[in-house]
Amino acid sequence: MDNLRFILVVTFAMLVVLLMQAWQIDYGPKPEVSAITTAKQETIKEDLPSSSTTSTTSAAPISPVAIYTQSSKKIIRIKTDVIDLGIDLQGGTIVNLDLLQYPVERDNTIVNQARSLIGLSVSEKNHAPVRLFNNLPEKLFVAQSGLIADNGSGAIANHYTIFNSLQDSYTLSAGQDSLTVPLTWTDNEGITVTKSYTFKRGSYEIALNQHIENASGNALVIGQYSQLLRVPDHSDKGNMLMGGMRAYNGGVVYTEKDKYQKISFDDMVDTNLNVVTKGGWSAMIQHYFASAWIPPADQENHFYTKKLQNETYVIGSYSPMVTVEGNTSADFNSQLFAGPKVQPVMEKVAKGLELTVDYSVLTFIGKPIYWLLNQIHNLTGNWGLAIIGVTLCIKLLFFPLSQASFKSMAKMRKIQPRLKELQERFKDDRQRFNTEMMALYKKEKANPLGGCFPVLVQIPVFMCLYWVLSETVEFRQTPFMLWIQDLSVEDPFYILPIIMGVTMKIQQSLNPVPIDPIQAKVMKMFPLVFTVFFLFFPAGLVLYWVVNNTLSIIQQWYITKQINAEGTVHIGH
Repeated sequence: MDNLRFILVVTFAMLVVLLMQAWQIDYGPKPEVSAITTAKQETIKEDLPSSSTTSTTSAAPISPVAIYTQSSKKIIRIKTDVIDLGIDLQGGTIVNLDLLQYPVERDNTIVNQARSLIGLSVSEKNHAPVRLFNNLPEKLFVAQSGLIADNGSGAIANHYTIFNSLQDSYTLSAGQDSLTVPLTWTDNEGITVTKSYTFKRGSYEIALNQHIENASGNALVIGQYSQLLRVPDHSDKGNMLMGGMRAYNGGVVYTEKDKYQKISFDDMVDTNLNVVTKGGWSAMIQHYFASAWIPPADQENHFYTKKLQNETYVIGSYSPMVTVEGNTSADFNSQLFAGPKVQPVMEKVAKGLELTVDYSVLTFIGKPIYWLLNQIHNLTGNWGLAIIGVTLCIKLLFFPLSQASFKSMAKMRKIQPRLKELQERFKDDRQRFNTEMMALYKKEKANPLGGCFPVLVQIPVFMCLYWVLSETVEFRQTPFMLWIQDLSVEDPFYILPIIMGVTMKIQQSLNPVPIDPIQAKVMKMFPLVFTVFFLFFPAGLVLYWVVNNTLSIIQQWYITKQINAEGTVHIGH
């Protein structure tokens, strides 16, 4: 078997699978949304957490979507150096959050100038920051929290309670390291709850403290909860990976026993999550960004999910119930992370949170590759150079295997004229041809399958690099050099894909030509076919292929030259 043919066929098959998966998502049959039939799901408090001792069945029917999209609600604004958010005074719920350092799109000055010079139009970019939490009906995504009482009412400062704020807006001033925003609520029985959010400079972590003063004279049995309520985002924008696949967009949970688990929206339709674990966290993730509620790691937390009406989903957790005696107070703490999935940062926030950067089943390979990319980037300060450095390291790691592969191909190329001669001589005797061909392989110690194993070993690495380049937020809108000003999108002038096609053509010329003329014609088409495919692949992945092909050409040319110098192959008559 020709090794290049084997590589191309396997790669082509993978691309076909990726395209079929994308087509299935776009045009395949969609699962029917289950109807909401129970009275409990039709109540205004359907999204409150519930347990065997906490009921939430009360009030008139109303959609959860409507609660956060009514214009009459009062929202206070908080701005730090990295986030700009809005908190609804009903429940103290975070209903908007913009990531100030991550625009939806960025201008490419070099590309715009080049397009103008050649008379092409320059498209306008959306420079607004990425909005993570959102109270628009079609994009509803909010962070809820509160206290629940173990008396069936669920009425102790939950996310339907109206809080008060001393200010309409808060800003983290220059030179200020942290900012605390207090919200208060008091009932007629002497119970006061102060809900305080604390923000830190340069941080996407938001600390939440819920302080209750019980001056009622009666004991209260209460607990805290924190949850994320979301309507799925069905738009393609921002969710597409390289090659047409989509990034996972849905819930995840981390527990002590099962570690990292995806809880998709379909899973929430089928069954409600109901698990108790020490520590842990729950989150909604999307391409490049994550939002996670992290309860105290030293307590038993109850994690749950719910499917609500209007295709709305909830994932969260609540704490054990505690007794707050009359004329005493208590504090409940939790933490919210809402920002980019930068692994070194997330590792410090909570155990396992960095796993939201999903490298599929190849995570055990992906994490070392990401680590190596980071190390090289720390030295060079350029992610494009980091990709080149990692490509070189991978090439060195597999040098012995690729050496064996190229030697096998060089020997096959050397005996190719003799194989054609045998084919012509025994064109009417297929069995004799096969016998003579195997004898020639044995005499020249040429193994047509010799290069397959090294290629098979490297395929997981290639696939893993695909996931690393697709999922790593550091590559988003990151420039390399010259016209490549964003490694996460396709080459604007398609120069890299064309170079990649040329390197494939050169590499093909170093390989044995298939004896079958039809196969030979098909093989000649592969560089063109793959060039077309790679036109739409992000520049970071194409850069990897160009560098890898170039190194392979150098290595293969040298080995072929050595093999050819060993002498000419002769066939006995």
